[in-house]
Amino acid sequence: MKAIVQTRYGDPQEVLAFREIDRPGLRDGEVLVRVRATSVHADVWHAVSGRPILVRLTAGLFEPTDLVPGTDLAGVVEATGKDVVRFKVGDAVFGASSTKMEWRNGGTFAEWAAVPAGGLEHKPEPLSFVQAAAVPTPGIIALTNLRGSAEVRPGQHVLINGAGGGVGSAALQVAKARGATVTAVDRAEKLELLRQLGADRVIDYLQEDFTRGSERYDLILDVASTLSLKDCKRVLAPRGIYVIIGHDHYGAAGHRMLGTLPHFFGLMARAPFDRHLPALNFSTPNRTQIMAELRALLEAGKLTPVVDRTYPLAEAGAAMGYLQQGGGLGRIILAV
Repeated sequence: MKAIVQTRYGDPQEVLAFREIDRPGLRDGEVLVRVRATSVHADVWHAVSGRPILVRLTAGLFEPTDLVPGTDLAGVVEATGKDVVRFKVGDAVFGASSTKMEWRNGGTFAEWAAVPAGGLEHKPEPLSFVQAAAVPTPGIIALTNLRGSAEVRPGQHVLINGAGGGVGSAALQVAKARGATVTAVDRAEKLELLRQLGADRVIDYLQEDFTRGSERYDLILDVASTLSLKDCKRVLAPRGIYVIIGHDHYGAAGHRMLGTLPHFFGLMARAPFDRHLPALNFSTPNRTQIMAELRALLEAGKLTPVVDRTYPLAEAGAAMGYLQQGGGLGRIILAV
């Protein structure tokens, strides 16, 4: 099969190669998918670049343990492993190649991928494979962060900073589906789309600093990770919550060795003593349940995938170069 292969860490445009390799084997509980589309996103960049260095603890200390990058996919089931009962040959599916959050190559930048059945869902009929491949990781991140004390409730006022990317656009639509009034913050060229996705108010961050405004928010979701808790406290409601996703802007922010983890650990240490931080929750979200919720939102028309542009699989390096520039509107997809 044709696939994108990585044998060392570094700039994606230098370390990725388009090659012919063997199809993956199929283990118990896995599904072999003929991949039709797969997405390019920040977690893939971390695994390919090996930055921050911490990711190499799971991806391979000196070189990638798994040679084929990619985590999200949409395609057609070609075979099923032992104990798989939810899917059959010929089913159109979408999902992620892992049932847990981790920085490592997941094998979806290829014509075929073997993935755990628990990370997949049936693709809603009207959705194209390109659209479906844009959903898994941003949807999973959005739903994982909008839970516990940060769960959105009807009537709340929610602000999303960085609403025009994959995670931000998903979070915007989830918040609207749950009955919130949503303010979306991003660049001017993205604001019209954010209105179309349901934002009640849009802000060009280059023209307006919302932390100096008079509005008060029950939840601020900092997808772009460019805000400070101190500034956000000025506009949070008395029991308002600040949640940061932790985007390090492709190595431009955060520690070279640890990325944004030191900042995260600092916020976690403060959480028990600061009412504006979400309560600590160490439970692992159920990936199968999250995928089922995403499918339900898609089928109800409450979640519209946003695709910035599509590249052929052979141009994965160029696609990741475009990703690294930032400013994309939604997801970048590789058509297989």
